[in-house]
Amino acid sequence: MATYDSVSRAMSRAPAIDPRPHLDAVAAVATMPGQPDALFGALDAACGAVLGHRLFTLMRYHAGPNESERIYTTHPREYPVGGRKPVTPTRWTEQILHRRQPYLGRTATDIRGAFADHALIASLGCGSVLNLPIVWDGRSLGTLNLLHEEGWYDEGDAGLGLLFAALAVPGYLVLERHA
Repeated sequence: MATYDSVSRAMSRAPAIDPRPHLDAVAAVATMPGQPDALFGALDAACGAVLGHRLFTLMRYHAGPNESERIYTTHPREYPVGGRKPVTPTRWTEQILHRRQPYLGRTATDIRGAFADHALIASLGCGSVLNLPIVWDGRSLGTLNLLHEEGWYDEGDAGLGLLFAALAVPGYLVLERHA
């Protein structure tokens, strides 16, 4: 019989998969040549296996000029890598880039309220989002972005997602070093 708690609390639709082998695999790839592309591809695969996604992107945050740049995507036609765009001050940017806290959007309505490209997101079958800050030494380096069908993610996914986001740091530092 369902309890109040089990009915009232949204549950992630991500399958219960042991994340340890996937975290280990990402860490192992980080030691190999071909960075940061190899690391970013490993993060894509691991996040897909453990948390699930229909769209996976990595954005780099350039604090000085207050711009963002897509550095990895699973959908290069719809969301190409490269180019910079200004970061507009919103509740989302305050939460993820300045307070460095994950953003969870459970529904298409949440996505419409946070993202100007909500129609494109919906066209890919995505109705939920989990954005995770990538942070080093107190600085926001960017975001790891997972999108899936409506209702896919919940608060329980954020903690595990932050572990994957932390593993992205070396790739971002390589990009900074070569900038």
